[in-house]
Amino acid sequence: MKTIETTEILELLDANEDLYIIDVREDDEVAQGMIPGAQHIALGTIPDRLDELDASKPYIVVCKAGGRSANACAFLEDRGFDVTNLEGGMLAYDGELEFK
Repeated sequence: MKTIETTEILELLDANEDLYIIDVREDDEVAQGMIPGAQHIALGTIPDRLDELDASKPYIVVCKAGGRSANACAFLEDRGFDVTNLEGGMLAYDGELEFK
């Protein structure tokens, strides 16, 4: 499984790269802030929402600490998606936050 560190994601955000980020945390966790531009798809709803994802795009998957996003990555990878897990999750991320 591919992984990315928060320093790398911050550099990509600073460079205005097009990132496709999926936040798999629960609603109450996401309310505390998300990485700008991230799409919220709670882990348990991913199987029902696969049609919202584009298999031709590379996704970065995020959760609180990296465990749930690793599970999501394994699930999505098995279905042909190009996914990367954010190491340390939101606990390690210290960039700007977006509130929805």
